[in-house]
Amino acid sequence: MMDSPRTPDLTLSPALSRHTRPRRPSALSCSLTFFWRVMLKIKHIPEQMFDVVAYPVMFLVLFTYIFGGAIAGSTTEYLQFILPGILAINVIFITIYTGLGILNDIKKGVFDRFRSLPIWQPSFLVGALLGDTVRYAVASILVILLGLAMGFRPDGGTLGVVWATLLLLAFSFCLSWAWISLGLVMRTPESLMAMSMVILFPLSFLTNVLVPVETMPGWLQALVNVNPITHLVAAMRELMFAEPLSASIGWVALSCALLLLVFGPLSVRLYRRKR
Repeated sequence: MMDSPRTPDLTLSPALSRHTRPRRPSALSCSLTFFWRVMLKIKHIPEQMFDVVAYPVMFLVLFTYIFGGAIAGSTTEYLQFILPGILAINVIFITIYTGLGILNDIKKGVFDRFRSLPIWQPSFLVGALLGDTVRYAVASILVILLGLAMGFRPDGGTLGVVWATLLLLAFSFCLSWAWISLGLVMRTPESLMAMSMVILFPLSFLTNVLVPVETMPGWLQALVNVNPITHLVAAMRELMFAEPLSASIGWVALSCALLLLVFGPLSVRLYRRKR
């Protein structure tokens, strides 16, 4: 004998939604949401901005007044040379914290929650980068204002300074993808910090930041001239002081493209495969 058809359980009907499912948020919307999350973290934990405020002040003041007289014979003259370099290395050192932020989210378990959401997955990474770009901009503005108070006078005017700063922010955004990749591989924030310092210290100081390349031994000049930060600082000086543009800007653009092409897809791949 055939079973009679089962009657539907009407008690569940009120609990079921009769509305259509909302549309999936766009990649831009998701990225901006995670960007706003970074801004809220800064609002509620303002101590995160300490490194943005303290390091630029210390670097610019100490290097200018300690080395200025010995290297250039005048602190004011040396300030014109060193400020673009100090601006660059300060912002570049801050890029480490993008990877640290990702690693801290992994340790707290927030990472797993975000990855389970029905969103464009890389938006978590892109939003974090956009938020950190605000930190880079704050650090840049602080160094420039402090330099102006100390006697920095760029011949390129406001427009030259703005273009130089935008070039630095673009390079820092691309470099941050490398720290994201490391943050998804390293197990602890301490190991990530140690690894990034091993990379950044020679990358930042084997450059033309403190002294002209021409004053170095020939073998050292060869190393310094292939360093992308050397070309970045050279391009920033050209823009700030309205000098004829050299091939440095092209090398910076090439460095940015390589960083994005290598570490962008690698970061997304590591993010999706992270356990």
